[in-house]
Amino acid sequence: MWWTEILRCPVCGAATVKENNSLFCAGARRHCFDFSADGYVNLAAAKAAGGGDDATLIAARTAFLSAGHYAPFAARVAELLGIYTAGKTVLDAGCGEGYYTRFIAKAGFDTLGIDLSKRGIRAAARAATREQNGAIFAVAGIYSLPVADASLDAVVSLFAPVAEAEFLRVLKPGGILLMAGAGRRHLHALKRVLYDTPRDNEARADLPVRMQELFSETLSFSMTLDKGAIEALFAMTPYYYRTSREGRERLAALTELVCEAEMDIGIYQK
Repeated sequence: MWWTEILRCPVCGAATVKENNSLFCAGARRHCFDFSADGYVNLAAAKAAGGGDDATLIAARTAFLSAGHYAPFAARVAELLGIYTAGKTVLDAGCGEGYYTRFIAKAGFDTLGIDLSKRGIRAAARAATREQNGAIFAVAGIYSLPVADASLDAVVSLFAPVAEAEFLRVLKPGGILLMAGAGRRHLHALKRVLYDTPRDNEARADLPVRMQELFSETLSFSMTLDKGAIEALFAMTPYYYRTSREGRERLAALTELVCEAEMDIGIYQK
């Protein structure tokens, strides 16, 4: 199993091996981590238990993404990995409910998804089991990855924070980071409904500074959303928590919305 060569014990850092339905480490104390009935393993530190995305966000993102609204973005990520990745081993850091992780796995990569949200990882593992795509999922934080040094060909960070130091640690020499987030006009049509004076998105502040930039682009495409998709999109954005009653009422009155998606994509090399 390729992933047992990559995963490390979160307690002592030792290598791991799967025996029956448990993951054991090779350390002196043989720390044990059981796989859940849903097929994932919890490797998060005890103090981080219960963190990550909540059930509302996971449900909204699952509904929206599974309908294929961001499929052009997912396909572009898989295409770019095929162009820029020399090997096959990919980590999706901050994978949420695993939509992109599973997409990457179906493209032929050995894919590990990690997120601090137990709810998200549970949903991801269940979907991967249904699809039989080979993706593996673990609960853990991206700033303390239970992953061996220099063991990965690529890390993807999609709409998630970039933990550059940790990504550098786990990437092989020459390995790549593919990161993506909201472009300047991402979901601007939705913001025009919610706010009287919508602003463009600000440039992100966590771009890598110790890696070489190989590629960048802005991917744009239009989505025609029905009422259910509008509600799911709203619930999976930060706007859900900071929109006035008036803005929510305007959104609730919509039956259709044509909205532009705009994702900034960058590829960096160790």
